Amino acid sequence: MSSRTISTLHRIENFILGDKNMRLASYNVENLFSRAKAMNLGDWAEGKPILDKFGKLSSLLGEHVYSAAMKRRMVELLIELGLEKSDSNSFVILRQNRGSLVKRPKTGGLEIVAEGRADWVGSLELTPAPVDEEAMRNTARVLIELQADVLAVVEAENRPALAAFNADIVGSLGVTPYARVMLIDGNDARGIDVGLLTGQNFPVGNMRSHVDDRSADGQLIFSRDCPEYELALPSGNRLLVLINHLKSKGYGSQASSNARRRLQAERIKAIYENLVAQGEQHVAIVGDFNDTPGSAALAPLLQHTDLKDAFEHPAFDDGGYPGTYGSCNASNKIDYLLLSPTLFAKVEAGGVLRKGMWPGVRPKRWEVYEELEKPQNAGSDHAAVWVNIDL
Repeated sequence: MSSRTISTLHRIENFILGDKNMRLASYNVENLFSRAKAMNLGDWAEGKPILDKFGKLSSLLGEHVYSAAMKRRMVELLIELGLEKSDSNSFVILRQNRGSLVKRPKTGGLEIVAEGRADWVGSLELTPAPVDEEAMRNTARVLIELQADVLAVVEAENRPALAAFNADIVGSLGVTPYARVMLIDGNDARGIDVGLLTGQNFPVGNMRSHVDDRSADGQLIFSRDCPEYELALPSGNRLLVLINHLKSKGYGSQASSNARRRLQAERIKAIYENLVAQGEQHVAIVGDFNDTPGSAALAPLLQHTDLKDAFEHPAFDDGGYPGTYGSCNASNKIDYLLLSPTLFAKVEAGGVLRKGMWPGVRPKRWEVYEELEKPQNAGSDHAAVWVNIDL
């Protein structure tokens, strides 16, 4: 570790342990120890069709009754996913723990033998692949440099993985890990959840999950969850943080994914307005919303509530780029810190940390860690976003 890095880490640790206004941040960590192999390919054009077929088949497998047309489509998708002769391959695993979904006659082909979801116990999963070790450390460097008191994380596998990353990887870089780690498992079978890390002076109080919230037609609303975390602040105030990872555009039809994000935004709006009606003033809705500020899908939150996007605050510095993902152009602005009016009025500074993202080659679009030498070393393809709030 360079002397410059050690000096920076010591400065950060002193900062974390000292008195300061609260720093709230959000960061999509893209899984910490393992990630679906189909999502980890160098060329997104290779992985996207796999994820698309995986999503379609997962949806069909969840149906209560399998019609003849559904069975035919299931067979087509299983073959396209390379599962005609085996329950697993490099990218996908079909687990048939009890009962049977498919049979493979000796004469060849596939046959769906289950009549519905209740006839078999198992799952369709994406094959995991280890994350690059330097990428993990660069993720940790972002967490350290953020100096956050309250940090929302997106795409963490589970609480044990997040806690181990905090203790073993963040701690190995010479600073005190975050004091508290919390994560509630959500609806995504791939292990893509949202969680929370907080400092010593920011204990987590009441928690509420919305993992079972359903639409009028019985559909689960949230792709992951929209957990509410209550935090007791040193000042005596209370902060409510709602963390989100809305429906991705990565697979499924665009119309379907847009409609799902809209449904999620409408539900978050209702949750927020209910909290305000109960007298809550310090509310933050944060995370990866997978859509841009002008999108119709996010309009319920961004246009039809009094929530304010931290990017719009005069004290917020976007670092010269309007986006938070990939090339960080305006069309890549998908990560948010939405603040209630009371919180927004108390923002003193804010910004975007891109040092863990691949910056391109010539010219590099932003400064990165010296250990980020190739795209595989990137801590994430998302930037971290943060605000300092005087509470």
